[in-house]
Amino acid sequence: MKLGFLIPVLIAFAIMCGIPPVFAETIKQTMEGGMELEITYPDTVVIGRDFPISVLVKNNGWEDKEQISFEFSSNEIIVPIKKNEIKIEKITEGGSYGETINFQITKDASVGEHFLNLKYSQVLLENNEVPRKPTNTNIAIPLTVKDQAKVNIHTITPESIFAQAEFPFTIEILSDDIDLKDVRIEIIPPKDIEFRGETLHTFSSIQKGEPLSITSRIITPSDEIQTEYKVPFQILVTYQDDVGEQKEDSKTVSLVLRPRTFMELTTDGGIWVGDFFIAPYVSLGTVIGIPAGALLSLLIRRKTQGPKKRKTKSKKK
Repeated sequence: MKLGFLIPVLIAFAIMCGIPPVFAETIKQTMEGGMELEITYPDTVVIGRDFPISVLVKNNGWEDKEQISFEFSSNEIIVPIKKNEIKIEKITEGGSYGETINFQITKDASVGEHFLNLKYSQVLLENNEVPRKPTNTNIAIPLTVKDQAKVNIHTITPESIFAQAEFPFTIEILSDDIDLKDVRIEIIPPKDIEFRGETLHTFSSIQKGEPLSITSRIITPSDEIQTEYKVPFQILVTYQDDVGEQKEDSKTVSLVLRPRTFMELTTDGGIWVGDFFIAPYVSLGTVIGIPAGALLSLLIRRKTQGPKKRKTKSKKK
């Protein structure tokens, strides 16, 4: 019976049994007598976690094979959970067989590249009757061991902000190693800064390797300031990891709140010229219709001259 279809079934079964899903790589080799071998393994593994190695062998030759075996061996950091070998009595012409073995990376493992060694052996039946000598092949399976999974928090913000304006505040969440569940993202601004929109976002899941972006808008205070200072924003991310544990990651971003300069462009298209604000919805023709020299002269006079005193009429006696 052909068993090639068992690979996706076995992977699904492994997930149901609590083995975290992984991104996979595949090694393909052709053995004596048309035996096609496929070894599927994760591209990265995490310290202290379990991971599967799946094998699939197909007999594409016209002679039967027997005494087929897969024997795994490694250093002390890669440990088989139940067994480290697969034995198959016989695979006839056109037949196939697939199976998955689970391993664990020990908690004291070092980060970096390690190898899981596989010794493959088979006996070819010449003319489907006479067994030949066993043939052995050694295959090295590379495994990249990573530290405990961590969520990357990236922010895109302006270098500095000033009063009486709005600014975009973008957060990007990325998990390189695992899928996340029950994700909660909270933005904690300083007391004198408000947000347009929500500061708390929840998601049922975030897939591994797929960035999630959230954009809000900062509303700065209306009171002008005389000196610049830093205002901290905290991003707090809580989630459930691939083995059901609650985890938390955070990041603090400090923005410079500074006095507004003579001319400032706002992100929504408005323009501050001194104390004079041109709203983004003012038509271009209206702005062009104001002579630039007159506008600047008016603003300069407002800056340099004090308020005009009212003349009072003297009463005649």
